[in-house]
Amino acid sequence: MSNVFGLIVSGRLVQTEFTPLSETRFLITIPEVDSINHAVVFLTGLAPLPLGTAAMVYWSWPDPAAPPNWQLLGHISNSKPSAIFKISNLKKLHELTNENKFMSAFGQQQICHDAQIGISIEPETNVQLLASSVADQANDYVTFAQKMLDNLVNFVASFSLTQEQMTPTPGISYIPLSTLHTWYQNFERRLQQNPNFWRN
Repeated sequence: MSNVFGLIVSGRLVQTEFTPLSETRFLITIPEVDSINHAVVFLTGLAPLPLGTAAMVYWSWPDPAAPPNWQLLGHISNSKPSAIFKISNLKKLHELTNENKFMSAFGQQQICHDAQIGISIEPETNVQLLASSVADQANDYVTFAQKMLDNLVNFVASFSLTQEQMTPTPGISYIPLSTLHTWYQNFERRLQQNPNFWRN
């Protein structure tokens, strides 16, 4: 069943050589991921997934000195046979993590330039539970960001002065409160459009 899945990264040949780890789990390595920003995972059409299942797609950096740390990218299914996943943020996070790990004791560590994509065939109910969990998490982000913005604006506004109340102080910059309100409105609008925009 390993040839059921395919992988495309820009500028490279299609890969279908997923290694079967079990009847429901498959793995493929992507060498030299530095120049890759997106990966496409798809069903090749050789055979459909078993009825009532979906293929959950995971991402990991192979590390011989540590157990795999898998991150869920999303899923594909018979009704959604392909998906494009943005991996550039995962690369940035990986580089930051490796740059800071053991820096003081052992110096800079080698950053892995290969990655792995794992596919796990799971019941479709897992996808529905995940979608619900992601929606809840997005709502939590929105609520937190709005509360934080309200707190910031209220805090700054409590120090506001009219121009008549100000005494000239050389070397100190002042920002009009209207500028903060404009930023607040723009941030809130972007948050409503995409609760994860701040990750980019």
